Amino acid sequence: MEEQHTHSGQGHTSFLIFSASSRSGSLNTRLAKLAAQVIEKHGGTVDFADMAEFDCPTFNQDLEVNNYHPDGAEAFRKRILANDAFIIASPEYNGSMPGNLKNIIDWTSRFRPQPFHQHHALLMSASPSMAGGNRGLWALRVPFEHLGTRVYPDMFSLAAAHEAFNDNGSLKNELLAKRFEDNLVAFKDLVEASKHYPCIKKAWVEFLGEKPAKETGRVE
Repeated sequence: MEEQHTHSGQGHTSFLIFSASSRSGSLNTRLAKLAAQVIEKHGGTVDFADMAEFDCPTFNQDLEVNNYHPDGAEAFRKRILANDAFIIASPEYNGSMPGNLKNIIDWTSRFRPQPFHQHHALLMSASPSMAGGNRGLWALRVPFEHLGTRVYPDMFSLAAAHEAFNDNGSLKNELLAKRFEDNLVAFKDLVEASKHYPCIKKAWVEFLGEKPAKETGRVE
């Protein structure tokens, strides 16, 4: 039986969800809101954020005096660590990610311990183009994976997004809506399994019959 989001308790998996677009009426914000609805429908907890909450000055190491971190990076770090995973709906700018998002990632990566490491992420995009902003997501994977984020393999890109939504925020194309929902549910299940069954992490060491070294144990 499907778990309803009306239940409460520690067993819930929580997701930070935000759109990387600051524009009012953004297609990516609409997609992020739809993702939040799907997660809640399937029993997850949503922490919905506004990109403006994470805004940072242009990265400059000269500013890093007395352990300085911008307020936006502090906020992003806290919200990442407070949730089990994060979902970003990001527009594509000139075949890549928005500069302000990369800037926020760069600032937030300066914390120790580094907050992105081993956190799960799902990337999605919406664009009026026929590629749906997908090239931008391939660029966005790079810094996250470099920082040790477990980026979900199946990214979702909504093509012709300006014509894709119903007035209530759902997707007009039922087949696409099902694919969108199935992808989110599969991601949510993976995050839940990782949270509740951490022994999975040890499998890669033990299945060969090798004993984990002290160094490996510390990583866990």
